[in-house]
Amino acid sequence: MPNQNRSPTVAIIGGGLAGVAAAVALRVRNWQVDLFESRRHLGGRAGSFQNPQSNEMIDHCQHVSMGCCTNLHDLCRRTQIENLFRRDKEITFYTGNSRPSVVRATSWLPAPLHLAPSLLTLSHLTWNDRWSIATSLWRLARTPASTQLQDLTFGQWLRTQGQSDRAIDGFWSVILVSALAEQIDRVSYSSARKVFVDGFMASTSAYELHVPQTSLGEIYGIRVAQWLSQRGVNIRLQTPVDQLDVEQDRMAQLQCLGAKMSFDYFIVALPWQRLHDLINPDTISRIPCLKHLDQFRSSPITAVHLWFDRPIMDVLHAVIVGRLSQWIFSHDSRKKNKKEALSEYYYQVVISASENLTGRGREKIVQQVRADLASIWPVAGLANLVASRIVTQHDAVFTIPARYESVRPSQQTTISNLALAGDWTQTGWPATMESAVRSGYLAAEVILDAHGQPAQILVDDLPKGWLAQRVIRDR
Repeated sequence: MPNQNRSPTVAIIGGGLAGVAAAVALRVRNWQVDLFESRRHLGGRAGSFQNPQSNEMIDHCQHVSMGCCTNLHDLCRRTQIENLFRRDKEITFYTGNSRPSVVRATSWLPAPLHLAPSLLTLSHLTWNDRWSIATSLWRLARTPASTQLQDLTFGQWLRTQGQSDRAIDGFWSVILVSALAEQIDRVSYSSARKVFVDGFMASTSAYELHVPQTSLGEIYGIRVAQWLSQRGVNIRLQTPVDQLDVEQDRMAQLQCLGAKMSFDYFIVALPWQRLHDLINPDTISRIPCLKHLDQFRSSPITAVHLWFDRPIMDVLHAVIVGRLSQWIFSHDSRKKNKKEALSEYYYQVVISASENLTGRGREKIVQQVRADLASIWPVAGLANLVASRIVTQHDAVFTIPARYESVRPSQQTTISNLALAGDWTQTGWPATMESAVRSGYLAAEVILDAHGQPAQILVDDLPKGWLAQRVIRDR
C-alpha cells in the first residue's frame, strides 16, 4: 500500500488531452506525477507538424470546441492558455445556390429560443423544412435518452419525426457529421441529443465556437507542457510503455525502455486500440468493462490544407452545405503582424467521416475541394493555388454502434489502483475533446477516492436559462 508519510505517486500513460487533464488534476493536489508519452510532444491527436516550405507549424486537423465544453475550458483556464483561443459568435452556412445564412444568438430571447430566429431563416431550406426542424428540436429537448431509445440511431429517430431528406442533409447531418465525425445512421440518439440540446438549446453561449489562434503544437506541446513541468510533473516524452504487470489484483509496475518502474497508482489514458498491447489478455479478461472492446471502431477525418496567392473569402470560417467539403477555416488571422502584406493565404478545409475518400487520388480530392469553394467564392477558381497538402487521421474519432453506447467502460476498474481515461470511456459525452478532458478528471477522482482523498474535479455544465430549465427534460 502507498506510504502515507509521502506524496502518493501516479503513472499516467498517454499524453493526450485525457492524460494531461488527469496530470493537472492530481498535481495541483500535490501528487507526484509521471506522464509517459511515446511521441515527441503532448496533445495526442491535437497536434501539429512543421510545413517544410514555410517552417510554420500546421495543425494536422482543425480542432474547435463549443461554449458548452466546460471541462475543456476549465483545463485551459488552469493551464493559463485561455488567451490562445478566440470566440466566434456567428456560424455562417453556404450552399452556393442561395445567400449565406448566419446563425447567431439574439439578445431578446432566452434559451432555448435564442437561436430560433436564425434557424428559421436558413435560406437553403424550405419553410416547411425549417418548421419541421424547429418542432423536432423541441421534441428532442423534451425526450431524454432512455432504455427504449438506446438501440435507436439518430437517423432512425429523425425519420420517425417525418424529417425530409433535404432537412436531414441540409441541417442535421451538417451539424452531426462535423461534431462527431460519424454518419447519422450510425450515431446513437443520446450522442446526437447531447450535441443539439447541450450545444444549441441549454444556454445562450453554448453554441459559440472556441477556435485556436495559434498552432495546437504551440498550445499543448509547448505551453501546457511548460505549465506541467514548472509545477513538478515529470514528463517523459518518447517513452512508450511496453507492459503493465499485475500482482494480487493490483497493478504493480510498468515496463518501458527495458526498465521496470513501480508506482502507487496508474492511469491508462491511451486510445482503446492500444490496450491489448499494454495489458495482457488475462488481465483484460479480469476487467469486465473492457469486454466489448471488439465492438468499438474509429472514424477518419481529412484536412485539406490550401495556400492561395490571394484571399478567397471574407469570413473567418464557414459551413459548406451539400458538398464534399464541410467546413473551411481561414488562418490569416493567426499572422502576428496584421498590417504586413501576405504573399500566401492559408485555408484549411475539413472533411469528417471521410471513409468515402479512400482510393481517391490526392489531385482529385484537391480539385473537388477547389471546385466546392469556387461554387461559393468564384475567386477561389481564379486564384493561383500555391501549395496544398492532405492529412488524414484514420483513427480521429472513437465510434461505436448505437446499441453499444451504454457499455462504454467506466474510469474505475476491478484493479484497485488502476483507472482508465480517454474519450472512449463513459463520460456522458460523445467522443470529443470535452469527453477526453472529462475522462481525465474522472480518472483522477477514481484514484483520489482509492487513496482516501475523495474530491470532485469534474466541472458542472453551463447553467440552463430559466426557460430552458422548464423545457429541457433530462430524465
